[in-house]
Amino acid sequence: MSKFDYGDRAKVADFAEIDLRPGAIVWVVGVFADRPSGGYFEKFPTGVVYSVEYEDGTSTEIHEDLLMRLEDT
Repeated sequence: MSKFDYGDRAKVADFAEIDLRPGAIVWVVGVFADRPSGGYFEKFPTGVVYSVEYEDGTSTEIHEDLLMRLEDT
């Protein structure tokens, strides 16, 4: 089960790698709970991966351990 749903807002954890923009507010625009094996997703640990969009319109994929609910910040 995923921690976030499509359209949720979240915060990138302060301890995330610098290229993921720690502290940034993002929107969840994709949820990969059942990831295909091999390829691109192999670089992520086990668990849900999300596509997120930053306020400037750019996007990336991020593991659920690096996202926080806004009310938890």
